[in-house]
Amino acid sequence: MCDTQAKAANLNFALKDLNGKDVSLSAYKGKVILLDFWATWCGPCKIEIPGFIELFNKYRSKGFQVLGFAVDGPASTLKPYVDRMKMNYPVLVGEGREDVLDAYGPIIGMPTTFIIGRDGRICKTHTGFTTKETFEAQIQALL
Repeated sequence: MCDTQAKAANLNFALKDLNGKDVSLSAYKGKVILLDFWATWCGPCKIEIPGFIELFNKYRSKGFQVLGFAVDGPASTLKPYVDRMKMNYPVLVGEGREDVLDAYGPIIGMPTTFIIGRDGRICKTHTGFTTKETFEAQIQALL
């Protein structure tokens, strides 16, 4: 469960997805959100992504949403990576979006992943590799 002192997540951002479409973070309010800040050059990120795909498949019908925030590169360089990894959740282009990094920061390492409750509060923050089982237990507690 979420701590009563948990900070509200800033969902007042619209970001571009890999197809150039605007994605508003506030559209996901009311869902349990896993917001993952990652990079194509990040080894631990690559290890975590298959687990995020599995969790999204398993829990999306219960109100769970995974959002990937790619901190490096334009959509043209991210798309081949996302396709190769078979990422089935929205990937947002973070290039030039220091405003988002500042709102969630300081981001001191990759990956940095936030678990956001249905009420829009940040319930858990993970920096560095975290197991799928850890994420799953936290997600289940909030669903």
